[in-house]
Amino acid sequence: MGTARMPAARSALRVLSLLAEQPGPVRAATIARELGMPRSSAYQLLQVMRDEGFLVHYPELGAWGPSARVQQIGSRVAAATRLERLAQPILDRLVAAATVPATSHLAVLAGSDVAYAGRGEGRRSPATVSRVGVRLPAVRTATGRAMLAALGDDQVRALLPHDRDLAGERPATRAALTTMLAAVRRRGWATEEGEVDPAYGSVAAAAFDAAGVPAASVGLTFRLLDAGPVDGPDWAALGERCAAAAAELGRRLGAARAGLEAAPPEGP
Repeated sequence: MGTARMPAARSALRVLSLLAEQPGPVRAATIARELGMPRSSAYQLLQVMRDEGFLVHYPELGAWGPSARVQQIGSRVAAATRLERLAQPILDRLVAAATVPATSHLAVLAGSDVAYAGRGEGRRSPATVSRVGVRLPAVRTATGRAMLAALGDDQVRALLPHDRDLAGERPATRAALTTMLAAVRRRGWATEEGEVDPAYGSVAAAAFDAAGVPAASVGLTFRLLDAGPVDGPDWAALGERCAAAAAELGRRLGAARAGLEAAPPEGP
């Protein structure tokens, strides 16, 4: 199969790569010359990239540079990579110590979703849908519930302000969500029983960074048949292991040095 041809996309990426290598804004004529593009095409491309929020035009200089949006994307990628590297040994140990065959996960909050950023597996780990890069509604997953519980109620309300935002989910109302998150805060870890996949359950706990912000959650997913009832000893043991793993990740992120060992805000 030949290489897919998307000249506009390729040209836009080449512009960003060129600008990233420069100490300051670059004139359109220079961009066109460096990339071997007709000036008219370069001007049109730069204007589109500005309209889409990827470039900034400096009229006094007659030059172009990357926007804050590009810088934010780069910062998030770098942060996610750093977080995954810090967490991977913890994820691997968590799977090895689990009392039932399980898969471990690292997840970060992305709006009202969670995005999976890391994964640990053993020889007997079950296959799960939560691969790295997958996004799921935060209210549906243990990792997401742990992250939401680590926020204040006002922050959760800003992400999910109405009952209609919970349509088709459990909990299905804002009031039920508030009650659930309060229970997660008291217990120290979250659960999910068959809501992502009817054959699987999960537990998870949030990890905090040096600023006291929930940076990620660490979770375990396992077959329901292997773990017994949700209020039984297997779930409790797995939840406590996740809480310990999240605390270890928090220490790596500086939470202990700042006196902020995983301690979610109190709910009602």
